[in-house]
This record gives sequence, C-alpha cells and structure tokens, in this order.
Amino acid sequence: MIDAVGTGVFIPVSMLYFVATTSLSLVQVGAALTTAALLALPAGPIAGGLVDRYGARPVLRVANLVQAVGFLGYLFAGGVWGVTLCAWLNSAGRAVFLGGYGVTVAALAEPGQRERWFGLLGSVRNLGYAVGGALSAVALGVGTTSAYATIVVVNALSYLAAFALMSRVPNARAEDRPEDLRGWGTVLRDGRYLLLVAQQLCVAISLFALNVLIPVYATVTLALPGWTAGALFTLNAVLIGVGQGFVLSRLTGRVRSRVLASGHLLFATGYLIFLAADRASASGVVLAVVLLGVVVYTLGEIFAAPVSAAVAADASPAPLRGRYLALNQLAVSLAGAVAPVALSGLLSVGDPVAWLTLTGTSVLGAALAAVAGRVVVVTRRRIGEA
Repeated sequence: MIDAVGTGVFIPVSMLYFVATTSLSLVQVGAALTTAALLALPAGPIAGGLVDRYGARPVLRVANLVQAVGFLGYLFAGGVWGVTLCAWLNSAGRAVFLGGYGVTVAALAEPGQRERWFGLLGSVRNLGYAVGGALSAVALGVGTTSAYATIVVVNALSYLAAFALMSRVPNARAEDRPEDLRGWGTVLRDGRYLLLVAQQLCVAISLFALNVLIPVYATVTLALPGWTAGALFTLNAVLIGVGQGFVLSRLTGRVRSRVLASGHLLFATGYLIFLAADRASASGVVLAVVLLGVVVYTLGEIFAAPVSAAVAADASPAPLRGRYLALNQLAVSLAGAVAPVALSGLLSVGDPVAWLTLTGTSVLGAALAAVAGRVVVVTRRRIGEA
C-alpha cells in the first residue's frame, strides 16, 4: 500500500516536477527517464539470483532503501545525468522489489490460494494508486515547487517505512542450493516457462496502455475534457480495488488457462470499443463509449493479472523461483520501458493502427494462454485447487 500510494502520487507529476525544478526541457526529461528505465532492465535478473541465494527479504529491503535514496536524490538533481542516475535507482529498485515480492507472496500463500492473494494485493495496490492520484491532484492544484518537493520527500520517507515493515516478513528461501540446478541455464532452457513469459509480455503491454495510450486518445483525439484522463485512471483503480476479490470468488473452479485467455479477449474487446468511440458524434455518447471501454478493459485486467502471476509462481521450482520470477518480471519492465515510444508512435500513424495492433497483441496472448493450457501442467489446474 505504501509503495502504491507513493507511486500513485509521483507518476502523474513526474514530468512536471523536473520541468518545474530543473532547467531541462520536456524532451530532455523524457529522454532521461526512458534511458534510466532501459538501463535498469538487468537489475531484476541480477536480483533474482540474489533472492535464490539469500532469500527474498534482504533483497526487498535493499530495494526499498535504493528507492528512498533515488527519490531524495531528485531534490538535488539539476542536469540530465543527475536525473538519469536517480531515475535509474528508482527503476532498478522497483524492478528488484517486484521480482522478490512475487517470491514472498508465493512462499506465504497456500497452494490453491495464490490467485486470491495476488488478487487481494493487486486490489490494495490499485486503491493505493487511487489515493496517490488524488493526492497528486492536490499538489497539481497548488502548483508550487515546494508542493512538488514535499511529494518527493514524503515518498522517500514512505520507502524507509516499508524498509522497516519488511523486517517482520519471513524470509522466503528454498532449502536446496540453486547451483545444483545450474542457475540461469535451467531457466532459459525451460521452453514451457518461456511460453508463460511471452504470455505475460502480452498482459504487460495491455496494462501500460492505460497509462500511455488511453489518456492521450481520450483528451487529444476524442477532444474530451482534460479531467477525463485522471477520471479513467481512477475508475480503473477503483474497479480493481473493489471488484477484484468479488470476480475472483466467482471464478473459483474455472480452469486457469481459460480464464487467462478470456482476460486477453476482454482486453481486445475493450480496444475495439475505444476505436468505436471515434465514430460517435455527440460528446456525451463518446464519453459513454470510452467509459464502457474502460470497464471492459478493467475486467480483462481482473481476469488476467492475478492468474498470470499465480501461474508464473506455481510453474517455477522453489530453489530457482527468484530467477524464474525475475525473468517473468523482466517482461513487465521491458513493456514499461518501450510502451511510451511504441504506443505513441502507433497513435501518430493513426488511431485504427494503434487499437488494432493492441487487439492483435491480445489475441496473440489468448492463443499463448490456450497453448499453455495444453503443455504447462499448472495452467490446467482450476482456480482455488491445491
């Protein structure tokens, strides 16, 4: 919750913060943040080996400290390289945290209950995003340098609080030595798991569409009011926060691979609804169609995200779970790094190109989930089945 509130507060104001507190242009800030995200990609796989060797808790605590240092550094970063360095610390720390986090959840959750716990924690995270987004709106309303600096300081302190809280979490560590399974060689030769990673990449691409493509499309192409972008993000967060547990309880007993495929197809349906919004004439109808698209898109996220996380954890052997989940998280980090450039580029070519490309990606994800249902044993289990 702490991580999500901090992220939800800072992400909406990140570009504005650097423009307001440094002499950098918007293009320079964007280039610095993108470079940092790309340079941070190796951090997750490296941390996966450390998780397997030393357990998840110390790695998670270090990740929190790294992010605290990174945010405090924003107070003093004035040039491109300073912003890039601090952003790299935050991107690397976040990638490390999310990789070790999945190992801890898998260790603490009973078999058959992992969808429930990944779903619950996803709900908490999205409620945190909603709270953070509301707080960022207050900061934007104030609009002073001091308001932006306060966000950064509070965010840094929140990571120190998370560092302290993590001391009470059991250390998830397998008894077997990972060297006996030849480490990364075993992971990279596991073709069935690579199939799950490819499916996870399709999920991740869809998840980043909400942050990158949908707000721009709604406010620029459809000419909806500026508040629409924040409202759509908040609607998504609230629907997941409130509805995830309810929907997962109704999905108990369903085959995992079929739920995954259904999630991808719901994503695809949402994209086609967004495309149809451009064909409406009245602004009220356009807004109604966009809201419908967000609801369908969010339902796809509720179906796919927790099941994909649970399957990735169940399909990895405990002695190498850190490496396996780091590879799975790498797909998410890669999607996050390239999404701003790729999705904005597609939108500049034309709205149909962007939405149909995303639709095709989701159809591919559904096909990969269906194939996984035939060759990966854990995807044939039913939700709630131990």
